[in-house]
Amino acid sequence: MEKKKPGSSRPRASNNGGLDEDDGQHEEKQRLRLLRGGGGGLEDQAAVGQQEARPPGMFRRKSVRAALVLCLLTLPAGVLLLQWWRAANSPLLFDVDLPKMDDDYDQDMKDDIADDLSPSAQIEYDKLLGGLLIEGFDERSCRSRYQFARYHRNAARVPSAYLIERLRRQEALQKKCGPGTKSYNKALKQLSSGQSINTTDCNYLFLIIHAGLGNRMLEITSAFLYALLTDRILLVDSPESYGNMLREKVIGGNTYRSLVGARPPFVYLYLDGNYGFHDKLFYCEDDQQFLKGVPWLIMRTDMYFVPSLFLIPSYQDELSRLFPEKDTVFHHLARYLFHPTNDIWYSVTAYYKAYLAKADKRVGVQIRIYETKGILQRNGPFPHILEQILSCAQNEKLLPEIGATAEAAAVTAGKNQTIAVLTTSLSSWYSDQIRKRYSEHQTVDGTTVKVYQPSHEEYQKSKNKKHNMKALAEIYLLSMTDVLITSGFSTFGYAAQGLAGKTPWILFRSTNHVAPDPACGRGMSIEPCFHNAPFYDCKAKRDNVDLGKVVPYVRRCEDVSWGLKIVNQTQL
Repeated sequence: MEKKKPGSSRPRASNNGGLDEDDGQHEEKQRLRLLRGGGGGLEDQAAVGQQEARPPGMFRRKSVRAALVLCLLTLPAGVLLLQWWRAANSPLLFDVDLPKMDDDYDQDMKDDIADDLSPSAQIEYDKLLGGLLIEGFDERSCRSRYQFARYHRNAARVPSAYLIERLRRQEALQKKCGPGTKSYNKALKQLSSGQSINTTDCNYLFLIIHAGLGNRMLEITSAFLYALLTDRILLVDSPESYGNMLREKVIGGNTYRSLVGARPPFVYLYLDGNYGFHDKLFYCEDDQQFLKGVPWLIMRTDMYFVPSLFLIPSYQDELSRLFPEKDTVFHHLARYLFHPTNDIWYSVTAYYKAYLAKADKRVGVQIRIYETKGILQRNGPFPHILEQILSCAQNEKLLPEIGATAEAAAVTAGKNQTIAVLTTSLSSWYSDQIRKRYSEHQTVDGTTVKVYQPSHEEYQKSKNKKHNMKALAEIYLLSMTDVLITSGFSTFGYAAQGLAGKTPWILFRSTNHVAPDPACGRGMSIEPCFHNAPFYDCKAKRDNVDLGKVVPYVRRCEDVSWGLKIVNQTQL
């Protein structure tokens, strides 16, 4: 098999937008490949060690899972995202001394006491998010679903009537073809037989989850949109099943180098950040036409590849109808798809009410460090990063300037407002320093600035469940702030700004331990960046083409010069 040369691909983003080490699995993948189903199966890892005889090709997986801390995908006919990470007795995730919650709030989070979510003239928020969600779910089992709107009021971003219609159609398709249905069982049987598959109304996209938390949210959203465009059922599974598939030779048997000839039972799509030239043919019109006839697509990706879907001619009209405001794809789909479990939601809302709710203004600062010390990546402390954050916040009037002396500041005092700064970082040093400066000196306008940080894990632990629970909680807390400062290249920040529907100020990456000038810039849109977008012009059949100049609504990213991003523009 062809192996990647060291340094031949750009770095890929991880949980908080950092750089993951290559796990070695990429070396086992070839270019875009057609894989004929063999006699194995998609097996639950719990059953791997069992010795009893099973009929060839029998699929033992009864459900599909995703390692996200979410209640469920909002499709009523089948639960695609199950609750993996739950903490015993619903403890708070953050090691902080929270003030005692008032009785009404505490009761609102308990399953055995009715809350205020019943229809009422006093409830002013749109709990169905403009029609994205539907009535009928048990509100106590997943409180974040209908309570999300309490903390996110963004009436300017309204989903289109056509998007809502298509989501209802997708839910109906899920009811017809999803796990547990006769159609699904028949499709599994045909796939495992290794024989040609008859034409069916039920086609599937099987997504392999393996990256950090931020990336997972982006890749699931991308895959769901692709499933919506191609009338497929999205099945989401954990990283472990991929190893099972290799072990059972479901994938890795007969392979093909091109999309030529009869359509196979399934196709494996390798779309990770270090994919090769032939993998990228996935984004070409001819290959999309070919894939329409393949019943099963198995996809591995760690990218937000939505921008490249906007460059495929056959999808452009449909995408324009779905998203008249083109830069709202992640905003609408993420709010439709992702709902933290009650354990996490309780931590989010308790922290918000204790520290953020009473402030006149809430500023979110998401800090991801890319500097290095020696050969290792560290979180600091890096004084130039601290100065960059403060320079951005003060120059852009997001935080007040600090007076030279207490007496000088007192002259202009009297504003009597409070700003709550929510910082998220693996290190506590940056928030400690910001807090120290604002506590030791008055601001020039008399504003009080209070600084909070829910956790500081010091190192990223992408496979640690408690770590990821905190990460998801912090993403949602950031999305509840009024303005956002994010670190460029960070998928963690992308997720927060998309959920919030707020255009962030992006901290540019520093080089050689020198802060950039300017320190930050306003984002072009609320959309995430596709870090490893292709450079291949499918129509001209030429490589190294700037695809950020093809249509006005797909541009090069502010924080990743080789990436692509959706913007809401009509002229090049």
